[in-house]
This record gives sequence, structure tokens and C-alpha cells, in this order.
Amino acid sequence: MAEITLTPLTDDDREQFILDNQRAFKYGAMEEFGMRDDHMEEEGEIISRKTIERSIDGGAAYRIREDGEIVGGLVLKIDPQTQHNHLELLFISPEAHSKGLGFAAWQEVERLYPETRVWETCTPSFETRNVHFYVNKCGFHIVEFFNSHHPDPHDPETGEENSYDGEDLGGMFRFEKMMN
Repeated sequence: MAEITLTPLTDDDREQFILDNQRAFKYGAMEEFGMRDDHMEEEGEIISRKTIERSIDGGAAYRIREDGEIVGGLVLKIDPQTQHNHLELLFISPEAHSKGLGFAAWQEVERLYPETRVWETCTPSFETRNVHFYVNKCGFHIVEFFNSHHPDPHDPETGEENSYDGEDLGGMFRFEKMMN
């Protein structure tokens, strides 16, 4: 079995991390929807540069490595007071999918942050691969569904004005995992 490690993101790798993240998210949408571009945030991207940069700047960003080679990345937001921590971003390079690397990376996150009481994350409802991963592989539970009838009041970009109508993401699932 390959060795999975998480290494802190360096400043000189930040730009490539952003590009790799956008590529991985775009790949997931293309798998689901084909060449349609109505699920894009900006300039043909599923996740905007601004969203990724805000996550990196407000959290702890890591590169996921398999036997030393970069295969993905993740960003965590750790609250040392409450230990209610957030998985902001997690991506695996498309060519490394279906090898168990995401799950191995998640196990490493749990090992690195044993004091966590609750993990939380979100994913678009169309990302069925992600929903399967979080629920069936990692043990998260769906606790909320943000949509046009129930917008996410904590969305940093749009807040209460978050719109899920029409040909957009169709909604977001919020997941939690309670730790022992």
C-alpha cells in the first residue's frame, strides 16, 4: 500500500494548488454534466479563485502526497476553542481517482487532529461521488440541505441572498461527523 502524507502548503506551491483544485472540481462537474458550463462560478471554473484563496488564507492548507508525489490537496479550518472543525476543501487529481487516496488522506486528517469533537463539510448536491465519499466512506451524516427554500445564512459570498434557482448548483449538502 502506498504511503499517504499531508504536507503543509508552501507559498511557492500556492498557485499550482489553486489550479489543481480548480481542475479537480471541473473534472467532477464535467463527469456529471458534460461540456455545459452553467455550473461555473467564474471564467469557466466550478470553484472560484477567490473561494480557494479565502479558504487557504483562513485555514491550514495541505498537499496530499502518495509516496512523496502530489496527488491532491485539502484545507482545514481548525477552531482550537470549540474543536468544531471544518473541512473546507478536499481534492484528488483526476488521474489518481478510485485508488482510496481521498479516504487515506481523510484518515490522516483524523490522526493529525485527534482532539476534534465535530468535523463539518459541504458539497454540491450534484457531486454524487463526493456525497458517497463523505457518507459511505468517511462516516459523515447529512445534516442540512441548502437550496432556494433554505439558503445558507453563513455563505461568505452571498449570505441570505444565496440563490439556488435555475441552472446552478441545485443546492449544497452540509455534513457533520461526530468524533468519539
